[in-house]
Amino acid sequence: MAKTCMIERDNKRRRMVKSLANKRAALKKIIKDKSVSPEERFQATLALADMPRNSSKTRIRNRCALSGRPRGYFRKMNISRIALRDLASRGELPGVVKSSW
Repeated sequence: MAKTCMIERDNKRRRMVKSLANKRAALKKIIKDKSVSPEERFQATLALADMPRNSSKTRIRNRCALSGRPRGYFRKMNISRIALRDLASRGELPGVVKSSW
């Protein structure tokens, strides 16, 4: 089980990304637009740099929904490899079959 503070920190980042996504997208659009004057683009760059770092989508860490484990994460099921194995062994994951050869 992951530390509660790490899980809460990631949840805080997710909320921040969601709330500031439109503002970040608008500033990035201004920065990439070559028809806008260089001064406006520079001001947009400064405004983007002044935004909190945790509002960037790349700061989000994928974590297991059950244990909060950050590594060995399966995106398709939103759980870690350990939780996947436990659930599959108990037959609680539809479509997952134990391999045997």
